[in-house]
Amino acid sequence: MKLLLVEDNPLLVTELAKQLKQAGYITDTTGSAQEADYMINESQYDCVILDIGLPDGNGLELLSKWRKQERNVPVIMLTARSQWHEKVEGFNAGADDYLGKPFHTEELLAVLPH
Repeated sequence: MKLLLVEDNPLLVTELAKQLKQAGYITDTTGSAQEADYMINESQYDCVILDIGLPDGNGLELLSKWRKQERNVPVIMLTARSQWHEKVEGFNAGADDYLGKPFHTEELLAVLPH
């Protein structure tokens, strides 16, 4: 199972990538919306874990773009923006699931495709 983790917090990326590897996932990482857009066009992913607040773009806008391009890869939003209306925005943009930070890795593993 191959994942794309789009997150700009280097400490979280390092720890989460390690835990995903231990759970049996192959994980590519980036902290850039632009690079994520490139990567999803160049590789086949089984799931994307996507932050909203990225230094060079908005994860919701990126997700909306992918959905308009009919990219149907499952996307899990993983963000500090976890108020109910922000979750609704995420689902309206095309998210398959939405986890607020802070979170437990077990929560993420439970919603990832197996």
